[in-house]
Amino acid sequence: MSKPKSSEAPTHADRAYRSTSGMVGGGLLLALMAWLGGDAVFRGDGLTPVYAIAGVLFAAPLVIAFTLRPAVFANEDRVRIRNPFRTITLPWSAVGQIRAAYSTEVVSKDGAKFPMWAIPVSLRQRKRASRQQMKRERDQQQGRETELRPVQRAQADEAIDEMRDLFERYGTEQGGRREQGGQDGISVRWSYEVLAPTLAGALVLVVLSVAS
Repeated sequence: MSKPKSSEAPTHADRAYRSTSGMVGGGLLLALMAWLGGDAVFRGDGLTPVYAIAGVLFAAPLVIAFTLRPAVFANEDRVRIRNPFRTITLPWSAVGQIRAAYSTEVVSKDGAKFPMWAIPVSLRQRKRASRQQMKRERDQQQGRETELRPVQRAQADEAIDEMRDLFERYGTEQGGRREQGGQDGISVRWSYEVLAPTLAGALVLVVLSVAS
């Protein structure tokens, strides 16, 4: 997961959180899809090129939606969650809780839950951090010299702590101020740029299957 922008950034600049592994995996899948689809288009016979184009049109937006698209942007005014098919914007005044258990999510004051796909929880990272902390405490109890470097925490937990800090600093300052979008300031927008080509590709595949 990428590091947030420096605290020296201008006021209201977004701190951006993304899954590095997701972006790398998405790039590799798109490259593989382009290679296989291109081979089918230029070398395929009959309806094979049409099937290939429709398949790529259907699958590519889904790969982008679940790997490259997810991101979380937070600044002094609000948190914006960009998930595969929706973008949710919440002013801090509408946020009730930010938590990370087996997944990360923002809970609004009225109880609505919004998962954050861009900040996945890694139980392996948590276990590794826990083992490092236990080893340090054991060494200190036994009088052994320990490194002064802080224990490397799970990236999701670090991101959640930073977002909680923003929430605690700016959530109460907003008071009754609300952004446009709804009575509570929460805005939800569907990602039609992802849904439209996916549905179009699925429709072409269905038509081809019926016709053949």
